[in-house]
Parts: sequence; structure tokens; C-alpha cells
Amino acid sequence: MAYRAFVVDKDGDDFTASVQTLEESALPRGDVTVGVEWSDLNYKDGLACTPNGRVVTSYPMTLGIDFAGTVVESSDSRYAPGDAVVATGYDLGTGHPGGYAERVRVPADWLSPRPEGLSAEEAMTLGTAGITAAMSIDAIEKAGIGPDAGPVIVSGATGGVGSTAVAMLAARGYTVHASTGKAAEHDFLRELGASEILDREELSAESRRPLESERWAAGIDPVGGPTTATMLRQTKYGGLVAVSGLAGGVAIGTTVMPFILRGVSLVGIESVYWPGEDRPRLWARMAEDFSGANLLDLVEARIGLEDVPEAGARILAGGVRGRVLVQPS
Repeated sequence: MAYRAFVVDKDGDDFTASVQTLEESALPRGDVTVGVEWSDLNYKDGLACTPNGRVVTSYPMTLGIDFAGTVVESSDSRYAPGDAVVATGYDLGTGHPGGYAERVRVPADWLSPRPEGLSAEEAMTLGTAGITAAMSIDAIEKAGIGPDAGPVIVSGATGGVGSTAVAMLAARGYTVHASTGKAAEHDFLRELGASEILDREELSAESRRPLESERWAAGIDPVGGPTTATMLRQTKYGGLVAVSGLAGGVAIGTTVMPFILRGVSLVGIESVYWPGEDRPRLWARMAEDFSGANLLDLVEARIGLEDVPEAGARILAGGVRGRVLVQPS
């Protein structure tokens, strides 16, 4: 059976990105074959669309680090044809053909059952961004920081991780402060549950002070760079900053003072190879957090495979609000 896929290829300096029709024999070895209903667009997908993104490890490669769909064939007893599944991370879309295709074949350990009541479209509104946000909130909760501890600051709040984190924190009763450089999106963030909006420059400004006034009980930071340093200087005693991104830079100009004088923790969030046995728990928790809410309000656009390069360029330029969904069919 032939299927459509968005494929990038590179030979020396020659780079191509196109929609191709492939035969099923092109699928790699794996335990489970899935008919993909929806995928999504993440910053990493945007990088993979470029010749110098440095995330794709072999070419040619079908992109898409996430997918949701229905099992077509399975040699693993955990999954049967007709089962609704979701997958994020691992080597999808970088070293193993990913979700920008009508069909994928993966190891069974990479899959999670899709929670009842969560459609494939809703699951991809969450995707890697949702898992990353959920892991960040999980780290905050495990540190004993509850809604009564004070506000939580979210950087890059109109992006995938940020917007999902704002909505999830608000659903759990936290007071949420959101940082963005997009003045036109303040209403969007308030609708998600943010009670205070900060300009991005306020969080990314350099400072020679090792500590500043305590403002937040915790922070969720998918931006990195100077933003992380500001969060650390302004986090309350015993607080925590969960960092998961690098759009703002990879270097952090800080001191040991937040750690040794206020007991602040800096926690790294890595969702790509996070153990598969724990993923269903957070998928179920996300489904619970958004139960009764219109999760699809987070969606900015729904695109086809042909539109991936343009959307990839937009997300790298910071021009995406919320989530972009990709429908391979």
C-alpha cells in the first residue's frame, strides 16, 4: 500500500524537502504499524526542515516527532488493530521515520494508549509540547509547591509548551504569570488562565545582581538563556525553575546565590527519551486537566504536508501562537 510522507534529504550541500509517495516496503522494522490521523509542529520539527538544523541524524528522513492514530498491524500483544495510540519523542522524525506520513511503523515501547475521551486531534494539540509542560508541572508538584505557594511564571507563553503550561496550571488552581513578546496576544493568554502578563524583555534583561526580589514560587521556562537566569534570581525561597528549551540561548549567566541562599532548584526537562512506562500516567493527567475544556482553542492552524516548510520557518521565527496541527491525509 502506498502512502504520502513529507521527506527531507541531504547530499553534501544539496538539501530537499518534499511530499513523496512511498511504498509500504519503505517503512522500517518495528512492532506496530499505525495509520496516522494527526501530527503537530514543534520547534524541533522546524529545525529539521532546514539544512543546518542539526537534529536529523540520517537522510532521507520522514519528519514529524509526534503522531496520533490507529493501529493497523501489530506483532506485540499490548496493541491490536483498531487501538487508539499516541507517540512522541524517541528518534521519531530525526533518526526514525516520523509522523508526517499517512503510515508509520515503530517499536511498541514508543507507543502509549490514547486516553478515552481524547481525540487524535486533541492529543496532537498536546503532543511533545503538552508532555513537556506536564513534566514541568509534575516536577513542581513533586517539590511540594502547590497553588498556595504563590504565582508560577511561564516564559514563551504563546508557544506550544508555554501556552499548554498556562492552561494546565490554571486548571490545577495555580496563579499564572505569563511572559510574551507579542502584545497582541495578551487576551489569548488571559483566556487560557493567565492573571498577569509580562513583557518578554522584563525576563530577558541582563543584571549584575546575584539575587533580586522574590516574585514567583516556581517557573516553567521553554526559552532558556538570560530568561532562565532572571527566573532564578527572582524565584522565592525553596522554589523551582523547570527549563526545557533554548530558543533564547544556551548560556545562563547566573551565580550560585539562588541555590545556596534561597534553596532554589533548577530542573532540566527532557521529554524525548523519558521512560515509556511513565508516559500513560501523564497522558491520563492531561486528559483529566482538559476534561470539559475546549482544548482545540490552543490550535492556531491546521495544515497539510505541503505546508510544513512554511510553518516550520514561522515557528523558528517565533511567529506561531499556540499549536499548529498537521494532517497527513
